[in-house]
Amino acid sequence: MAAIWFAKLGINARIIDKRGTKIFTGQADGLQPRALEVFNSFGFAHRPLKEASVGFESCYYEPDANGDIHKVARKVEGVVGISRFNGSVIHQGRIEQWFTDVIDEFSGNTLKVERPFLPESLVVDESKIQDQSAYPITVTVKKLSDQDAAPDQFGHKLENGLYRQFAGDQEREFVTPPESREIIHAKYVLGTDGAHSWVRKQLGIVPEGESTDYIWGVLDIVPITNLPDIRKRCAIHSVSDGSIMIIPREGDIVRFYIQLNEAPREPEDGSAAAGTKSRVDRSKITPESILETARKILHPYTLDVAETHWFTGYHIGQRVAPKFEKWERVFIAGDACHTHSPKAGQGMNISMMDTFNLAWKVAHVVQGKASPAILSTYEEERRQVAKDLIDYDFKLSRLFSGKPGTGGEEGTISTDEFRDFIDKGSAFTTGCTVDYGASVLVSKPAREDSEVKYASPLATELFVGRRFPDNRLVMQCDGRPWFIHDKMPSDGRWRLIDFCGDFKSSPALAAQLVAVGDYFSSPESFIARYTPAGERVDSVIELILVHASDADNVEWDDFPLAFRPRDSRRVMDYWKIYGDMESLHGGTGEGYEKLGIRRDVGALVVVRPDGYVSMVTTPDVAGVNEVAKFFEGFFIPVAEQSTYM
Repeated sequence: MAAIWFAKLGINARIIDKRGTKIFTGQADGLQPRALEVFNSFGFAHRPLKEASVGFESCYYEPDANGDIHKVARKVEGVVGISRFNGSVIHQGRIEQWFTDVIDEFSGNTLKVERPFLPESLVVDESKIQDQSAYPITVTVKKLSDQDAAPDQFGHKLENGLYRQFAGDQEREFVTPPESREIIHAKYVLGTDGAHSWVRKQLGIVPEGESTDYIWGVLDIVPITNLPDIRKRCAIHSVSDGSIMIIPREGDIVRFYIQLNEAPREPEDGSAAAGTKSRVDRSKITPESILETARKILHPYTLDVAETHWFTGYHIGQRVAPKFEKWERVFIAGDACHTHSPKAGQGMNISMMDTFNLAWKVAHVVQGKASPAILSTYEEERRQVAKDLIDYDFKLSRLFSGKPGTGGEEGTISTDEFRDFIDKGSAFTTGCTVDYGASVLVSKPAREDSEVKYASPLATELFVGRRFPDNRLVMQCDGRPWFIHDKMPSDGRWRLIDFCGDFKSSPALAAQLVAVGDYFSSPESFIARYTPAGERVDSVIELILVHASDADNVEWDDFPLAFRPRDSRRVMDYWKIYGDMESLHGGTGEGYEKLGIRRDVGALVVVRPDGYVSMVTTPDVAGVNEVAKFFEGFFIPVAEQSTYM
């Protein structure tokens, strides 16, 4: 995800991966609606729409009086209307392929995943970290043989996820000497190297949290079964044999998460904490043993296997790093920062959103557009998301792993409480309600409670710090309905959206719109201050207009030239003016109402390059001045960029 940003924005970057080959099976497989929105912003959401299994319904099974499981509830999957995308499932190898294809496209085939390379040392010259022109980080990497880079399959012929990436690899004795070594000088380093992160260890950061005694196995199989809901997401609790989560995947494949009441343990060596069991011996987990447990849980339904594609086993624990960076030069993201169970389908999604948040900020600083002060917002914003995820997963994993009962007896859980918890947490798991706190990039009151959302009185349903919601609007020039997200791609630009209201019915709003247009057409506007000479006027900050007047009362020449600029060839840009009105083809309108914006007042909205709302103010010159002050907090004027870098 970081590399997609860097390729898109023309940043000189390298991707070093220890693995010898890309993933072909297994691993993470769930894509939340927000992740699909981000894929759409980079232009490849059509690929999961064609290939993935899309979730629409979920079912819940519990034991009856005889101990046989039976269906007790059928519910909607996700949250209806929160996004145009539904949660989808497909194996990680395909997702990585989409990413590498897009990186190739954006970079002109110059940015590639370099395999297999292992980092050996990371040294930071602290005397140079304040110098934005310097390369204060030195990383030494060694080229491995394919044999040494192959993950340990623990003797299994079937591909599995039992190995631990970067778990002591730097201290290993390799079969063959490194083919070569290379020294890389870098301005920034991003360590996205997993739960056993080598980069995190170099920074001296120790994750905080705990493990549980819950052991789960995973099977990706083509099942032969009489369970009627095998192609729906299912949560199944048995009397005493454990629980199962069933997730249909692409094609005929189904993923089973299976609680293992008994699992082989590593020999006691005295390292386990008092009162805890030794670590699970992953090498002794087999697909056959996982399947046998699944059959017991599913009784009276039967389960056989036509094909087994992948398997793994894991020990549930929740941990989050106390720091996500050091010197604002070396950052960690993904599993290097936070680990948890895969029940909520958040691991890959939250990890991708970490670097979706970070990489454009790094690019802004590298390009000299913005002060390094924006880099501190990465940890501020993403660590809170990680903490919220850990809190959610802590309760979910225990409700999923507990035995059904009243919840009042020790070791039992109320299945009613379990279903209620899933319902209440469904918005969180879509990824669409992530809420960033006040900072130099988010203008809103500081609040201690992360669950309290903030909206301006000007837009009561548009929450500052959250992603700008999608909605269908009508393009003024040709009457075509568009989802607004489709016209706000992830290309590094900020958006300033003027909801100017029903200006044709209000002389005051009409005068306001003219004044705002005159400001942005003048060479004194803040947009001109931050736009390099010779580049398009919208190359850094794009102006968008959304009016609320009747289509029959509006003509193209009614709009200020600032919202329909001409390029150096005098060709007009027709694609920045929308009407929140009913299309002649239907299915549009009420966008103002959905955002809580009054048509007789309007609002001015600032949206970050990653699609999150930075501020809301009045759609007049006073509001424009507020926006100018906001940008002064971190943007560097073009006239100062060369001396700054």
